Amino acid sequence: MTPTHPQETEDHVSGEQPADSTRDRILQVASQIFAVKGYHGAGVSELGEAAGLQRGALYYHIGSKEDLLFDLCKRHVDEALTRGRAAVASTPDPREQLRRLVHAHLNTLAERRSDVIVAEHEMRSLTGDRSVRLRALRREYQSLFEEVFERGVAAGVFRTAHPIDVMGVLGLLNYTYVWLDPKGPTSVDEIAERLVVLIIDGMAAH
Repeated sequence: MTPTHPQETEDHVSGEQPADSTRDRILQVASQIFAVKGYHGAGVSELGEAAGLQRGALYYHIGSKEDLLFDLCKRHVDEALTRGRAAVASTPDPREQLRRLVHAHLNTLAERRSDVIVAEHEMRSLTGDRSVRLRALRREYQSLFEEVFERGVAAGVFRTAHPIDVMGVLGLLNYTYVWLDPKGPTSVDEIAERLVVLIIDGMAAH
């Protein structure tokens, strides 16, 4: 599935639009444009036109183009963290925690594909404190998986919780955004379940 170029959004309410709604619109069109053209390939004027804003108004809402990129990447990781924490908190069993984490992960990728493309391809363009903060958030998300595997090792159901193994699992899951098609013949949850079996078989204690 290839992200489509955003169409200009029309306001259906007269008068000044609420700031939150305007910012959400900016984030949505920026996510789609960055996913197609890349961060460096997208111009501020193009972003403003797609969002229905003049250049000055756009900067008022986003601060800077890099701030906008940071907010998009952070939005994706925040969503993954929220769903991941809920998945882990929903059951005490490590195997089931892993299963629910995988389902949450793939559903997040499927529902926010343009955000995922931006986060995976354009995060390297972040500098200074923005880069540090985003890497810390991603590390926090990785720790959800590490802690599940650590609990599984303690319970005798997983054989390893080594960070390299966990990064391998996350690499497997993250790459699915390249080929995952929510409208395809195999549902996202069916794909998630197959990957759960693959991961558990590979990590199971023998």
